[in-house]
Amino acid sequence: MLTKILKSIMIAGFFWFMIHALYITYDGLTNSKQKADLAVVFGNKVNEDGSLSLRLQARLDKSIELYQKKQIKEILVSGGLGKEGYWEGTEMKKYLVKNKIPSEKILVDNFGDNTEKTVINTIKIANSLKYSSIISVSQFYHQTRIKKLFREHHFENIESSSPLYFEIRDFYSIFREFFAYYF
Repeated sequence: MLTKILKSIMIAGFFWFMIHALYITYDGLTNSKQKADLAVVFGNKVNEDGSLSLRLQARLDKSIELYQKKQIKEILVSGGLGKEGYWEGTEMKKYLVKNKIPSEKILVDNFGDNTEKTVINTIKIANSLKYSSIISVSQFYHQTRIKKLFREHHFENIESSSPLYFEIRDFYSIFREFFAYYF
């Protein structure tokens, strides 16, 4: 009897995970076509030599695309101090400037040490600028949780846009995001 109950729980958990994984993949790969006041680029690894990880470059390239299409007014880059010794936000701004984004159109948050801190800091910055709409720029598997956090912090007008950059580790990231979303 107990074995049957455990088996049923395991099967239900597996299907719950699969449905969630499919949903976050679909949600994350459905890019916003709407205009917004601000795009927020979530930080990621800066390499030991100061170069940006390919994943982070892809995020920044997506924000450049949004800016060039006039889909956003400004770009906020947010991250923390990586173990490599670089402030992610500062390094991201350098990349954007190097790629012809005007410096005055780039806002830097170097205190977005994790997803929720970036969301909170972004809302504070958006409110201070009287901005009412944001597009989140991150990997596809991250977007559903990001939008959930914005809504939990009473910011409803949040859309997402993800780069078409994929790695084998995305499978692990989907698994991790399942637990991060619920717990």
